[in-house]
Amino acid sequence: MFITFEGIDGSGKSTQLEFLAKELHARGHSVIKTRDPGGTEIGQELRQILLHHPGFVSQRCELFLYLADRSQHVDEVILPALEAGKIVLCDRYIDSTVAYQGGGRGLPIDEIHRMNTLATNGLKPDKTILLDAPVEMLLDRAKSRSDADRLEQETIQFYQQVRMQYLALAQAEPNRFIVLDATQPISEIQKQLLQALPEEVVTLG
Repeated sequence: MFITFEGIDGSGKSTQLEFLAKELHARGHSVIKTRDPGGTEIGQELRQILLHHPGFVSQRCELFLYLADRSQHVDEVILPALEAGKIVLCDRYIDSTVAYQGGGRGLPIDEIHRMNTLATNGLKPDKTILLDAPVEMLLDRAKSRSDADRLEQETIQFYQQVRMQYLALAQAEPNRFIVLDATQPISEIQKQLLQALPEEVVTLG
């Protein structure tokens, strides 16, 4: 089972991923936690460039760096874990690129879908957890951190477009996406997350 967590920074996706990993481990499942970008040694170097490079990074360069990271990530980490029967929990994946580089940057979304398919050899998540909340709230959370990255310095308009694209993706694939209201208390989100996942995931492994 391959489960991804998506949302604008500040939505709590990483917190919910950690919660689910502990829950599934306690129920006897073998779980792998990873992130996109940065889930491999090569990916860690690409992540540093993508999020912290001080100079100009063109939109297309940014897109291809994310795709390069993802290609290595799938071949080195995600596919081997799935083939070994493990549950893979990933912080961001293909939908982030559609939302940020497509919705936010305005690059052609159809082309991004095609390039995602090439980079991942067609591997899609079984379930995607989308933590959604008003952009202003999420940006206040993200920008209050001392380690805010290059993308977190973008405008509210940029993030409005990212959010709209995320919601469009969820509407287009309702069987894959689980949309949770990130304005709720963390404990309530956790409860709804477990209720929304397939029974075979949350039962004992």
